Amino acid sequence: MKSHEAIEILETMQEMYPGKFEVTQRMINTALPQLMQMDFKAVMEKLSRYAFTSPFPPSFADIAVYLPEENAYLEKMKVWEQEAAEVSEETKRHFEEKLEQFMRRFSDDS
Repeated sequence: MKSHEAIEILETMQEMYPGKFEVTQRMINTALPQLMQMDFKAVMEKLSRYAFTSPFPPSFADIAVYLPEENAYLEKMKVWEQEAAEVSEETKRHFEEKLEQFMRRFSDDS
């Protein structure tokens, strides 16, 4: 989320819990970097659900929704699959033959 969205989360919490949740500069300085790692829409939805079930302000852990981490390995696998699809059948057969030869020599040495 962007910084203005994070501030909107804090302001929404203050409005939903008047007198029970105060936004201070120290809170902004501390909470903003953490909130910016989260998904704005999902946090707002969670905050809304929480507000309708509790008369007390949530902790940040109560409303936290982090974005899933990117899996670099999945992207690499997609690239490898695309590259493999471009390899000719003849090259694949040749590779399989060489691999089988290697495996036979490896097993003969045992």
